[in-house]
Amino acid sequence: MTTPRHTPYDGSSKLFEIGLKPLDLNDWIDADEHLTAYLDEKERLIATARGEVFAAEPGTEAAQAEVLELLAGHLPARFPAVYRRTGDVMEIVPAGRRVDLTATPPLLTAARLVQEDLVLMGKGEASWRLVAGAVCFPSSWRVGQKFGRPIEEIHAPVPGFGPGTRPNELITRMFDNLRPAQPVIRWNWSLYGNDVLPHPDLQPVPSFGRDRAEHVFLRSERQTLRKLPRSGDILFTVRIIIDPLEALERHPDGAGIASRLIAQLEALSDAQLDYKGMTAERDRVIERLAEIAQR
Repeated sequence: MTTPRHTPYDGSSKLFEIGLKPLDLNDWIDADEHLTAYLDEKERLIATARGEVFAAEPGTEAAQAEVLELLAGHLPARFPAVYRRTGDVMEIVPAGRRVDLTATPPLLTAARLVQEDLVLMGKGEASWRLVAGAVCFPSSWRVGQKFGRPIEEIHAPVPGFGPGTRPNELITRMFDNLRPAQPVIRWNWSLYGNDVLPHPDLQPVPSFGRDRAEHVFLRSERQTLRKLPRSGDILFTVRIIIDPLEALERHPDGAGIASRLIAQLEALSDAQLDYKGMTAERDRVIERLAEIAQR
């Protein structure tokens, strides 16, 4: 187990708030030592459950191709030791894999290049809608459940984010005002009882052990939003990062992170606890975090 590089649970991003920050285009896509494992799992899911991980409306092909084009240019420039393009073929060196960039549908081909899940949001007459998605590693949702739905319905299960709420209005305004030259980033987090990448079903009450809270994993989501320059659609990327709670014991600021996560858990409302599946387990997790905070 490695020391976590990413610490969105350190208090830098407020829970259940938009929390968007400008993102340098150079850092648009993330890649780490787990790239091969993520891509292998994507290939397995695409081969065995393609209808569950991919959906696209007719007429989105141009926007899908725009995403693939952007990634095909970005990846070899950003990670030259990892990605090498020759004509219409992208070689992913550590994975020993070659991807045909002419394969269709383009968004699914794009998803086979990166650790991120990819979601296309298109502007309808009244709202932004999920018009295409290649989602292999969802956190308690399925692309089929959200496909074609407007953003206010997509966020309806989140406490305080339903139709007509101010947070939903702010998200819509942000989508409207997003510029191609300035993508944005935010983080989200949850706690799970295992380190499985695909978690499509609504999270049951986690099982963190019988007495002392064990087998607790911090599931972080690195989320970016980028408006596509030609189509005007918005690409939403989600990169899942999973760290065992014990990794905080090796983190230079592990005690501080644990303390801040305790404060965040204590601040959750009943509705937010239920949404995160933490109603029955919060106190035991706080006790475990307190052990780390006191080191």
